[in-house]
Formats: sequence, structure tokens, C-alpha cells
Amino acid sequence: MASEAQSGLFESQAPRPLADRLRPSSLAEVVGQDHLLQDGGPIARMVAARRITSMVLWGPPGSGKTTIARLLADATDSTFEPLSAVFAGVADLRKVFERAKQRRLAGQGTLLFIDEIHRFNRAQQDGLLPYVEDGTVTLVGATTENPSFELNPALLSRLQVQVLHRLDPAALAIVVARAEAETGRALPLTEEARQALIAMADGDGRYLLNLVEELDALAPAEALDPAGLAQAVQKRAPLYDKGQESHYNLISALHKSLRGSDCDAALYWLARMLAGGEDPHYIARRLVRFAVEDVGLADPQALTQSVAAWQAFERIGSPEGELALAQSVIYLATAPKSNAAYKAFGAAGEAARGSGSLAPPKHILNAPTRLMKDLGYGKDYAYDHAAPEAFSGQDYFPEEMGRRRFYAPVERGFERELRKRLDYWDKLRTRRQAEGGDLSGEET
Repeated sequence: MASEAQSGLFESQAPRPLADRLRPSSLAEVVGQDHLLQDGGPIARMVAARRITSMVLWGPPGSGKTTIARLLADATDSTFEPLSAVFAGVADLRKVFERAKQRRLAGQGTLLFIDEIHRFNRAQQDGLLPYVEDGTVTLVGATTENPSFELNPALLSRLQVQVLHRLDPAALAIVVARAEAETGRALPLTEEARQALIAMADGDGRYLLNLVEELDALAPAEALDPAGLAQAVQKRAPLYDKGQESHYNLISALHKSLRGSDCDAALYWLARMLAGGEDPHYIARRLVRFAVEDVGLADPQALTQSVAAWQAFERIGSPEGELALAQSVIYLATAPKSNAAYKAFGAAGEAARGSGSLAPPKHILNAPTRLMKDLGYGKDYAYDHAAPEAFSGQDYFPEEMGRRRFYAPVERGFERELRKRLDYWDKLRTRRQAEGGDLSGEET
């Protein structure tokens, strides 16, 4: 006991990081999450009723997930049991559940907080279900990843998802002001550098406080301008995980900006992905896909440009090759758009799947043997080059199927010319069928 008391005495004298010293002591002090915590917000309503339901707090780093969980326990007089899914296992959970059961007998609630809850595997997540269902614990999970993808449906169905926002500049400015009040000193920054510091935090309050603490320790002789600030502290790398939701969010933003012909937005999302460490080959592949899916034959050069940009990057590498990708993005964004080829191929595929194993019409089948000729293979085939305008007008669909129209070019870009060509062939086909003439010839 003496050693524990002595340890506690020394711990109380140990220095505490600024972020820990400034941790809010009430929900009213939490910044940037008014949509959850102010009057009418879902968490505010729970606190007012003193009835907290199990939930998952989904938000970026430094948005206050752990702080809110602690304050929810305080607001409902529950015991706060924190665990990290990175380090905790089944044995740790069992101990928490046993303590929670004992408290429940005494009328005391338990709030089980699991940080990085998406790190738990399926079995560990399923193991939480009975204790959440019977009220042994109120579960509050925290995650930076999309719960729809990372949590089991059975567990997710028992949790309310509360979405936390990244802290905006106004909220971060409040954090800086509180830090200055705590240290008793104004930050040694010009007003421009102060704004640059807030931008460096990229919406993360905890990271901002770490920067403030670093600057406070430096105590420069005169106020730093933005350039001096950049030299004094390390700029945060943009949040981007190539294997998680941000990867799919940003490529979706790039693709839809291109489809919307917003060249500048597309360049921005391209730059964001490259700055986050995305594989440029992946981006190049998606640009080729966009060229055939969303530009198509409205501008046949789109595919050529995107493939050439991919090849250019492979030959000269990064960073110079990234300009080739940017050039492709500009070309694709400003090109006329058409998904007519995409839709036509989809319709043809649906027809192929639904028509079974229909044989081609016999007149377009080769007949290399006497038997095949006797069966009618190649009979009455009209050799197009021998017909007027090199067009016979014969039907090439299966006889049981009849003619179908899959491709409908739009009145934009080069597809306007393709529509004219198709209309021309349609008129000739109608004329040939009306003439009923013998246009057969030898195939070469």
C-alpha cells in the first residue's frame, strides 16, 4: 500500500502534456461538436434525460471522441472503463464485465469505452453483444473509420452512430486561446503565422495543442512569421489511408469532378491523392477507366491521352510524371461527355445473358465442308464490298432474336458524327430491304 501511495504521489508531481491539462471538464466546454452537444442535439438530449444509449463516435483524430466518452460517464454517474482495441483482448473484456456486474448489483452503471473499436475482430465484436443487450455496460466505441465497413452488422445494429466533425478554424482558435490562458503567455506568432498554425493542425485539436506546446518551449526572441513557423515546427501530413475510406472518398471525388467537367476541382483532388501518398499507377488506371466510361466516343482522343499519360508516368516517374497525370485530368475534365458506349455494352451484355445459346444466322457462317454447305451455311450471304456503297443491309442477329438497338450516341462531340453515320446505315438498310435485290458475292 505504501508503494502505491508513494507512486501516486510522484505521479501527481509528474509533468502533464498541455492537451491533457486542457481536457474539457464538461460537455459545454467541448468545441466543434455543437450539432451533437448543444440543446436539441442527440447526445445533449441523452444527457438531459440521464439515459445514455450505446453508441459509436465516428470522427477524425483530435475531434474529442475520448473526451466526450469520459464526460458522458461523469454526466450519468457511471464508472468509466476505458480500453484500447489495439492492446485489449478477451481476458480484459471479461474483467470489465465482471466488475460491471458487481456494480450493477449495487445500482451503479458502467460506461465501457473502447478506443479504435474497429480493431476488434469479428469474434471480439460479437462477444460484446450480450453485455450490451442486457445493459451490463453502456458501450461507447470510438473509431476513425466508417462503421458501416468496419463493424459487424449485429453490433452496429445495437449502436447509435454519432458523427463528429473535424474542428473548423473557429473551434481551433478557441483551443489556441485556452492554451494561451493556461500557459499565461501569448504565442510568439504574427497574425498570419497564427492562422498558418491553425491550418497546420488540419482540424485536429490534440495536434494543435502539441504544436502550441512546442512553440511555447521554443520561446523565440521575436514573433515568428509563417516562414519562421514552418521552420520551427513540423507540418502535419494530410490524413490519407490508401486502404481505408479516405482512399475511396477521394477517388470518388476525382471521378465525379471529372464527370461534372470541373477541371479545377479535379486537379485539387488529384493533388490531394498524390500528397497523401496514393500510388500514381492506380490514379492513371482510373483515368483510363474514366476515358472509356464517361467520355467514350464523344472524344476518341480521351483514351489516347489517358493511356499516353500513364505511359509517360511509367517512363519518367515521380514527381515529373505527375504532370502527365495532371494533363490527362485537364483533358478529361474539359472533354465532351458520353456514357453511350458504356450503356450500350451493358445492354448488349444483358441481352446476351438473356438470349441463351442462340446460333448466328446461317448466311454469315463459313462452310468449309460439303455437309455444312448442304445444311445452308453461307447460303445467300451478301458480300458488302460487292454491294453499292459497300453495304448489303443484311441482318446479323440470331434469327430468333430480331434486330436490337443498343448504342444510342449523344449529340455531343464526335458522337454527333457517329449518329449521322448510324442514321445513314439505317436509311440504306431500309432501302436494301425494300429493293430485295441479289447482292450476294464471294467473301474474301
